Amino acid sequence: MAGYWDGPEGQECPRRTWLTTRVGAAAGLVGTAYRIILLQPNSALAALQMAAADSVTMATLGAVFGLTTCLSAQIREEPEDPLNYFIGGCATGAVLGARVHSYMTGTTACLGFGITAALMKIGNKEGWRLTGPPKL
Repeated sequence: MAGYWDGPEGQECPRRTWLTTRVGAAAGLVGTAYRIILLQPNSALAALQMAAADSVTMATLGAVFGLTTCLSAQIREEPEDPLNYFIGGCATGAVLGARVHSYMTGTTACLGFGITAALMKIGNKEGWRLTGPPKL
């Protein structure tokens, strides 16, 4: 997500939302490719419908996350707080739960996405690395 971490949080909400929407759409396309390969729909039209539904869902989740984190940073006036990312992840999980018509999925996704997003923000602030040589 080149460019997402550039600049202070809570500003340039449309740009940040656009970036997270693009990442969500890309993840949806990759997930759809695997789903089409594994489930083998009966027709090309069914495959196209599957790809469109999955990609739009993931793009929507990305947009909800980007917009919620940015607005939360503005409203709370604490732009660097990981709680903004937890709120964004939780809102994203709630939308996913509404999409699949399941309270349990929404609750679980809210906690999972929220905690993951907050840890991602904390890791970015503290300079955590997942790959590359260790810092000595």
